[in-house]
Parts: sequence; C-alpha cells; structure tokens
Amino acid sequence: MLSKKEDEWLYTISGKRKLIDFNFKEIWRYRDLLFLFVKRDIVTLYKQTILGPLWYLIQPLFTSVIFTLIFNNLGQIKTGSIPPFLFNLAGITAWNYFRDCLNNTSSTFTKNQNIFGKVYFPRVILPMSITISNLLKFGIQLLIFIGFFVYYYTTGYELSINSNIILFPVYVVIMAMLGLGLGMIFSSLTTKYRDITVLLTFAVQLLMYVSAVPYPMSEAKAKFPPLVAKIVEYNPLTQIMEGFRYMLLDIGEFNLTRFLYTLGISLFIFLIGLVIFNRTEKSFIDTV
Repeated sequence: MLSKKEDEWLYTISGKRKLIDFNFKEIWRYRDLLFLFVKRDIVTLYKQTILGPLWYLIQPLFTSVIFTLIFNNLGQIKTGSIPPFLFNLAGITAWNYFRDCLNNTSSTFTKNQNIFGKVYFPRVILPMSITISNLLKFGIQLLIFIGFFVYYYTTGYELSINSNIILFPVYVVIMAMLGLGLGMIFSSLTTKYRDITVLLTFAVQLLMYVSAVPYPMSEAKAKFPPLVAKIVEYNPLTQIMEGFRYMLLDIGEFNLTRFLYTLGISLFIFLIGLVIFNRTEKSFIDTV
C-alpha cells in the first residue's frame, strides 16, 4: 500500500522497466531539455570551423559531382530523362539524413557518460534530439535540391513531382526510425565493445553502395548478379531511396507492398533498438 505522500509523486525512478518503454508523457515533461539538446547539437556541430554551416552545402554538392563523374560518365549508369547530377543529389540528400541519424546516435552512451552519471532524465531524449537536430541539415540540403530542380526545369528538362509527394513526411519518419533504431542498437553495443565504432564507420560506407544511392534499381537488376540484385532490392534503404526519387523526380515506380515492407522493417528495428537501449541504460555506467 502506497503512502499518501508516495501516491502524490509525479513519477518514480525505478530500475524496473517495461520491455518496450517509450513514455511519451515523461518525454513531454522533459521537452525543454529535449529542445536544449537539439540546440546544443546544432550550435556545436561546426563550432570553431572556418566554413561553418557551408559544409551543409559543400558535402552533398561535391559528392553528387563525384558520383556523376564516376557512376554516370565512367560507369555509364543511365538515369533516363533526369540529369545525372540531380538524380544523385536526390539520393545523397536522403542518404545523408539516415547516415547522420545512425552515426550520431550510435555514440550516445560513450559521448554522454558524464551527463548520464550525474542527473536523471529519460535517456532516450538524447538520441531523439540528434534525430531532430539532423532535420535542419536535411532541410537545408533539400532546399539545395529544390534550387537545382528549378534550374534544370527552367533550362528545358522535363521534370515533375509525383503525386506521392504527400508521403514525403512518412518517408522522413521511416528514415528517422531506421536510423534511430540502428543507432540505439549500436550505441548499446559500443558500451562494451569499442571497436564496433570502427566497424560501423566502415559498414555504413559499404551500405550506401547496396542501397541504390548512386544508381536506380533498374540498373541493379540489369547489371548485378542475381543474388546481389536481390540483396539490393530487399534492402529497406533501397526502397526509401527509390521512393524518395519517385516522389521528387517521378522516376521509377511505387510499390505499395514494398512500401509497407519498409515501414514494417523500420518500425521493428526501432522497437528492437528501444528495448536494447532501455536494458543497457540500467548498467552501462559500470562498463563504459
């Protein structure tokens, strides 16, 4: 029987947690802290750098140029009626958001051990703040894409936005869930095995090439060995990249079954990541 004083407490800090614990009420109570972490991530990202936020522009533009030269000019990868540079810029814009969510959340425990050891707050706020702050970079790079879209359109290219553009927020949420879920899983693993950080950096670089970022799925089916083509096709990130380009450039095709498959896989990975993250936060301070 709880005493009257205990019954009046807002919440109790306890080591006992549900298997899947995503307490929206508690997160909302700490929303000011969430916004402070978002602000911190944005302000400190390029602090004491010469070019500062210009890196938001330089990275996707230079990568798109390199992809165009190597994959389209040298590798002869066809992008239909879409300018290769614009095709690559669309894929890189989407990929960068997922990659940043994954890479930055994967070091949540190791980078914030001092904060975690001093004060209580919902730990999941930190990876959430990273996912939210990355939206700023994603938005800026999306504006760059829109600028080049308008430029190519005014120079005579037949470009159009697909009606599936209404699904744009859903695709952003899918990318966020997938990046956040994988990030929480790897963040939990790195508390014991630090070399996973090196492995993750290498794995993410390779993952881009099996996620149809620098090429359309049609080219993968035509030029890759059947087994590799199947791996690329059933990679949920491939469906995100294809869907992103289908919305913004009206190239490729939309498959509802594959869309739901990608949504289901992303939600499943997010929930698995949340379970592992919640279990790790109880004892990570002893091993990190």
